[in-house]
Amino acid sequence: MFEQYTLGIEEEFQIVDPKTRELKSHVSEILEEGRLVLGEKVKPEMIQSMIEVGTGVCANVDEAREDISKLRCIISGLARKKGLEIVAASTHPFSKWSEQEIFEHDRYKLLVDELQMVARSLLIFGLHVHVGIADRERQIHIMNAARYFLPHVLALSTSSPFWLGFNTGLKSYRSEVFKKFPRTDIPDHFNSYQSFESYVDQLVRMNCIDDGKKIYWDVRPHPYFPTLEFRVCDIPTRVDDTVAIAGLFQAIVAKLNQLIEKNLGFRLYHRRLIQENKWRAVRYGLDGKLLDLGKQKEVPAKDLILELLEFVDDVLDDLGSRKEVEHIHTILERGTSADEQIRVYMESGEQYEPVVDMLIENTLENVPEQCFD
Repeated sequence: MFEQYTLGIEEEFQIVDPKTRELKSHVSEILEEGRLVLGEKVKPEMIQSMIEVGTGVCANVDEAREDISKLRCIISGLARKKGLEIVAASTHPFSKWSEQEIFEHDRYKLLVDELQMVARSLLIFGLHVHVGIADRERQIHIMNAARYFLPHVLALSTSSPFWLGFNTGLKSYRSEVFKKFPRTDIPDHFNSYQSFESYVDQLVRMNCIDDGKKIYWDVRPHPYFPTLEFRVCDIPTRVDDTVAIAGLFQAIVAKLNQLIEKNLGFRLYHRRLIQENKWRAVRYGLDGKLLDLGKQKEVPAKDLILELLEFVDDVLDDLGSRKEVEHIHTILERGTSADEQIRVYMESGEQYEPVVDMLIENTLENVPEQCFD
């Protein structure tokens, strides 16, 4: 049973000049050599100061750690050959979207033609986690229940407090930028995979989308892979945090599937209530309160996250992910990347350059210096 919950992790990195600390539109130079080394594991995104990497299909969280760490190592090495660095954070503290170059590709040209400034201003960087679950019907039932936990995990990942040289007062400003796109945020729940498929087919028939890839919800059944794809998170700066969050998503899927196998259910909540919790995670991160929708009251976010860890505890050993998921306790104690960025910003007299320096350093924390054995 537990072999089915494969993992795949996609991370989007900033390409930064370590001298000016600004974003640099140099992805083409890195891609040329990167594709020779990594093949399809590396690809551009719409903005030329961004590079995306994705693991292969990983059998467990240990394989995912090895793969994602190696990818960070390789991409960092390629960037450094050009005098550049990579940064894992969901917004850059002060670089402007209006100064970024668009990657030359028909897909991105069509996207800009369709969405105009909404697409051009999308200077954000994310983390996507795929958890394998082959049965499409089961994907939908797990997605319905997993929606409740999305704000909890978003609060653990926040890394975007700054935007265009402003302290936004939010822990995940990326979330607010991305919601300008159509078909984003928390999805509705569906009665069956057929009802979800009918929704997608209807949008295609009415010329709204080409296929399911243009549905950008915080969690979705992937249109091509046998996975449930979690897209809600900011990209954590530290690789340890990324792996812990990937392991937590895997555990949530495994636990919910276990309940279904036992003919037990998890209460489904309206999108509008989960959306309230998402806003609180965006605004306050770990420092705020979330709504305990079962008890109908607000409680500290950290308390609800501890309850989530208790909820998934009995599947961690079978998944082999206990050590990685228990790192969530470190995040709760230390804070997220957003918390650390704000601290450095305040301690430096509201300067952004030390924030970028800290992000460069932490992006490679516990990443091997040698990428190959």
